[in-house]
Amino acid sequence: MTEFKFADDPDRVIHEPARLKIMAVLSVAESADFMYLMGETGLTRGNLSVQLTRLQEVGYIKISKEFVGRSPRTTASMTAGGKKAFDEYRVYLASILQATAG
Repeated sequence: MTEFKFADDPDRVIHEPARLKIMAVLSVAESADFMYLMGETGLTRGNLSVQLTRLQEVGYIKISKEFVGRSPRTTASMTAGGKKAFDEYRVYLASILQATAG
């Protein structure tokens, strides 16, 4: 039987599926507003709000709030720490895929 050698455990904040979706979207966009993130991730308002708060608490994203006309607009962007954490998570996933290839 083949023995696998994996990288360290994944970042549990990013590893949660809803947060992984958010981080994936933000990894390719400079910023994204709440409605765009909701559409891209398929998350409900409540779940998206909770997950954004969690990512903000650990410093992976920055949340900006402004008014456009009379409507509030919430925008999220990845911080330098978030980019580093997401890059490390991608390396973790690549190590699993490499260990199971072929």
